[in-house]
Amino acid sequence: MLDKEEIRSRITEEIAATTTLVEKYTELAKPIAPENAIGRISRMDAINNKAVTEAALKKAKEKLNNLQVALTKVDDSDFGMCIQCKKPIPTGRILLMPQAVSCVNCAR
Repeated sequence: MLDKEEIRSRITEEIAATTTLVEKYTELAKPIAPENAIGRISRMDAINNKAVTEAALKKAKEKLNNLQVALTKVDDSDFGMCIQCKKPIPTGRILLMPQAVSCVNCAR
């Protein structure tokens, strides 16, 4: 059986880390000012890096949202149980994919 306090604590830690990541990516994804005196190649590289950062920001925001939803469901009686085989979902999977409602075997 899952230790719900441990899960809650780990999800809370993951929320804090992901919030920091979202803040970092938000700062890095700010528009590139055209008045910056950088060369054409450097500007293209900066634009490419910005696109990568924006994609990472989107994933981090999704993860943060999923973690926050999971945190509200920790006390549900069926939290952490696979909806198909009714066995516990491993803690690592819950933290990696808090929206997971099935174990790895049943998700295949």
